[in-house]
Amino acid sequence: MFFRNLTLFRFPTTTKLDDLDTGLDECQLKPVGPLELSSRGFISPFGRDAEALSHRQGDAIWLAVGGEDKILPGAVVNDMLQKKLAEIEQKEGRKPGGRTRKRLKDELVTDLLPRAFVKPSRTDALLDLGHGIVVVDTSSRKSGENVVSEIRRALGSFPALPLNAEVAPRSVLTGWVAGDPMPEGLSLGDECELRDPIDQGAVVKVQRMELQSDEIAKHLESGKQVTRLALTLDDHVSFVLGEDLVVRKFKLLDGAVDELESTERDDMRAELDARFILMSAEVRRLFTVLEGALKLSKAEA
Repeated sequence: MFFRNLTLFRFPTTTKLDDLDTGLDECQLKPVGPLELSSRGFISPFGRDAEALSHRQGDAIWLAVGGEDKILPGAVVNDMLQKKLAEIEQKEGRKPGGRTRKRLKDELVTDLLPRAFVKPSRTDALLDLGHGIVVVDTSSRKSGENVVSEIRRALGSFPALPLNAEVAPRSVLTGWVAGDPMPEGLSLGDECELRDPIDQGAVVKVQRMELQSDEIAKHLESGKQVTRLALTLDDHVSFVLGEDLVVRKFKLLDGAVDELESTERDDMRAELDARFILMSAEVRRLFTVLEGALKLSKAEA
């Protein structure tokens, strides 16, 4: 298991998580009901058939939020609704009003839900107790907030908030491409996005290109600013950092994976455990670098 995207939230390191396991048990994923559209709850990080709802190594806790969603295509519902409306119009010689349309649609949904297919989903999360961060494997802020809400539901209270930088992230990213000194171990990749600061301004997306080139320099001279930037931390991690502070395309490189392959494991669970230990260490190291570079605000107790 390696996360592919990192949406981060901060919480006070003094937050008590003593009742986490009890809360997770009470908030396990339940099968979506016959008349429900969706269901959310915790599942085992090791798979839905495993029992443990969390896995801890040192200050790192691995959680997984599972979901079940009914697949009820709007086109199907609307097609059946139009047929019913046409029948009523032909029978009564009048077009049904808005209230009738709504009642018929609700009845159709109620009739179709028990027979709808169920789509399972899963979103993993990492809690770093030492740094007070929640890392959700998603690039969607909304999905990340939904996972934090599930943790809050399990604990009763969980004061986690999205990351906040005390400097403008795009100014820092632009400076790095322009040649400003970078934090130790951090280097430019070969991908970036540049935008005009004005509304509806030009957007330039660059891939597989030397970023400190004359072409990029001309874009900077014209006033464009870097809003997404590919970076590498030593030879361990590559990623794309956005001005929204979301880390996308997170990937462990050979320098990190070599450490994983140098250890021997006898079963799949041990393999997953080793991957979690490695990934949590690299995420922690990356966060520490970004925290200093972007002056990330501390979470208030």
